[in-house]
Amino acid sequence: MVDFFNYTPRKSHVVRLGGMTLGGGSPIRLQSMTTRATTDTEGCVEQCIRIIKAGGDIVRLTTQGTREAENLRNIKTELRRRGYATPLVADVHFNPNVADVAAAIVEKVRINPGNYVDPARTFKSLEYTDEEYAAELLRLEERFTRLLDICRQHGTALRIGVNHGSLSDRIMSRYGDTPEGIVESCMEFLRVCKRQNFSNVAISIKASNTVVMVQSVRMLVQAMEHEDMDYPLHLGVTEAGEGEDGRIKSAVGIGALLADGIGDTIRVSLSEEPEAEIPVAFKLASYIADTRSGHPHIPALAASAFCYTHPQRRHDAVPEVISFSTEGAGMADLVYGRDIIPATKWNGAPGTFPVYTPDCLILAAMQHAERQFILLSYMDLNDESKALLRMRPEMTVIAQSCHRNFTGEIRALVHELWREGLDNRVIVCLNSQMDNREDFQLAAAADLGALLFDGICDGLFLHNSKLPNSVVTDTAFAILQAARLRMTKTEYISCPGCGRTLYNLQGTIARIKAATQHLSGLKIAIMGCIVNGPGEMADADYGYVGAARGKVSLYRGKTCVEKNIPEENAVERLLELIESDRTAKEGRA
Repeated sequence: MVDFFNYTPRKSHVVRLGGMTLGGGSPIRLQSMTTRATTDTEGCVEQCIRIIKAGGDIVRLTTQGTREAENLRNIKTELRRRGYATPLVADVHFNPNVADVAAAIVEKVRINPGNYVDPARTFKSLEYTDEEYAAELLRLEERFTRLLDICRQHGTALRIGVNHGSLSDRIMSRYGDTPEGIVESCMEFLRVCKRQNFSNVAISIKASNTVVMVQSVRMLVQAMEHEDMDYPLHLGVTEAGEGEDGRIKSAVGIGALLADGIGDTIRVSLSEEPEAEIPVAFKLASYIADTRSGHPHIPALAASAFCYTHPQRRHDAVPEVISFSTEGAGMADLVYGRDIIPATKWNGAPGTFPVYTPDCLILAAMQHAERQFILLSYMDLNDESKALLRMRPEMTVIAQSCHRNFTGEIRALVHELWREGLDNRVIVCLNSQMDNREDFQLAAAADLGALLFDGICDGLFLHNSKLPNSVVTDTAFAILQAARLRMTKTEYISCPGCGRTLYNLQGTIARIKAATQHLSGLKIAIMGCIVNGPGEMADADYGYVGAARGKVSLYRGKTCVEKNIPEENAVERLLELIESDRTAKEGRA
């Protein structure tokens, strides 16, 4: 079981990838994926080397067919000739025969349960009797066991990698598009591994929606515990995008799980050059390990009403953002020093609210305002402060912590309020003095992610005197958007690209962003191919998906509205579609 307050790495068994170990107390392994066609030996070798030199421990290559699988031998041979022993992973979709071939060549094979035996997803609703469903599972086991036998023969590891965007119609028909269905899709294969006594397996559950990703992994960990399994876990947020937003979104999702000791290997999927992913992953893994390992114990008890796998928000209101300064406050809801005034200086001016500290609680009995705030740490939560909060249920707690396990101590404070029956809203204050913008954003997202997914955070108050206040405040909004709690700008769900990508991905993203970033709250998916396209676009407003080499299909939600548009015309057609819909909507209004 996860200790909500004290960092303890989850125990997993060792998986071997050639000469490398994964799980079982090994360091968190970092990985990326090539974007060149796997038939391009020299191109893949050069990309592999760049990933390795950036610090990558594992390199994955897309393997669409037998031709690509066979060429993995040439890529591996050339890398070994140049002195690189880094494990290679074949990424296989749709064709189990390709996985069989690759398993005899590289150190690890990744298969997708959504399309390994089941056909590609078509969003059709299927009806099965229990007997028919059991027969489908038997068919799965018979075919999958053949791959396990090949892996056993060659000492090859396996990754069972579930993508939210490519759940099979069979799973969808029985479980729906739910975390329960995602977890069951993985567990079906793990049960076969256990029955076949094949343990050289790692697993992953990924989604572009961080809420789905985090909840599904939490549920998978619990499901494995119930069935006495301890397979290592690979973490990642698919289609995270690029730039700051892609980094923050990845850190919110991956960081929320790493903070709870979950995760043996990670990939930060960015729509950039593959080697750019590794330093980001390294910073994220190092930050959690450095701040959490061996931290002072936090004595706390969990609230009985809290459910880790199915958390509900304590309050339904849109989370607020407090800015530390009027300069660069942007869209902040409140500004400290302008709207929120220290109680010792508050004069009752309209539109201003007092904030109390533990040493001036007596003022709260004498001052009256529409809203009141109190700065509290977990250690400040004593009988006096609890009595005040009980008397003033409208008072908002601004929760602070200087503990090395920031997440754990903030959790402890809110759970104690919960246990005491205190329903006061909680805005989390994070004070950082990191002077590097990326480091600050990754650390803040990782520290806050679990609190947001737990449903115990009603707003953010970030402070960093080493960076411009505009950067700090914008980061707060970006974190809330990454956690799907408050949309304030256009969201781009874009894949990192791989050898399956059917058009110029990075250039296309830049063009679409330049033309649409002013459309607040709109979600646009930009997908290199059809593998995860319609699935990962489930809650996107529009989708731009590679359909064939140089051809693009456009989606409105899950519905394809234009097929096989020449790449050179596709961006303009997407913009025309968005504008047409906006005009029609305004006309109806």
